[in-house]
Amino acid sequence: MMIIDTHVHLDDKRYDEDLEEVLARALDAGVHSFIIPGADPLSLPRAVELAEKYPSIYFAVGVHPYDLAGMDALDFIHYANHPKCVAIGECGLDYYRLEGSDAEKHAEKKSQEVAFRFQIRVAKTVKKPLIVHIRDASHDAKRILVEENAHEIGGVLHCYNADEELLSLADKNFYFGIGGVVTFSNAKKLVAVLPKIPRDKLLIETDAPYLTPHPHRGERNEPAYTALVVQKIAQILGTSEEEIADVTTHNSQCLFKELIIH
Repeated sequence: MMIIDTHVHLDDKRYDEDLEEVLARALDAGVHSFIIPGADPLSLPRAVELAEKYPSIYFAVGVHPYDLAGMDALDFIHYANHPKCVAIGECGLDYYRLEGSDAEKHAEKKSQEVAFRFQIRVAKTVKKPLIVHIRDASHDAKRILVEENAHEIGGVLHCYNADEELLSLADKNFYFGIGGVVTFSNAKKLVAVLPKIPRDKLLIETDAPYLTPHPHRGERNEPAYTALVVQKIAQILGTSEEEIADVTTHNSQCLFKELIIH
């Protein structure tokens, strides 16, 4: 069985002490390639360092909507032209933690929108797909993707939130990243929506070290646990784990053109 973890924060400090062991356990579980998304510009050099050291690790350049402070100084084109850079992101909209007055919330939404549109345009310039983060902002995010003609480069809706409004993006060259949340007992909406996602638009991810799947909740997540995600998806869709691993690996290669399985 071959799996690609399309979204894993291996640049996180929680892996500094035992990264070799984490990668070995992942390989034992069938995980052959990893994509580190760009989130905080401060951690991007570490992602590049890992991608240059390990043939199986790739990275994306991008800024999470919570980390916009360092965005202006980030040379997107420089990183995007790196041979191990496979995407732009994670970028998008996150309204979950909006605070302050209505005016302050509006200003924060506007800042996120400007940054999101900019990163979509970078992706179109360098002809690389997007890794899109959406939380409590499905309608606005979909509107922006459509207005910016993001279908030209496509991408993945990271940690797909089961909002059926976003399903139509499957027809606009977008994939759906499914991770440990699908194993949660309260993920009834995602379990119900999962069969509606075209199989040729499914991707596997962990978002490790976050969103650890059952039965390891409360522990640090790691790429080896993608096997639990594959297992749960196969159970929901009534198919084999091998089929889910095969189709999602193929989908990953279709979307992330520079990715080579080692």
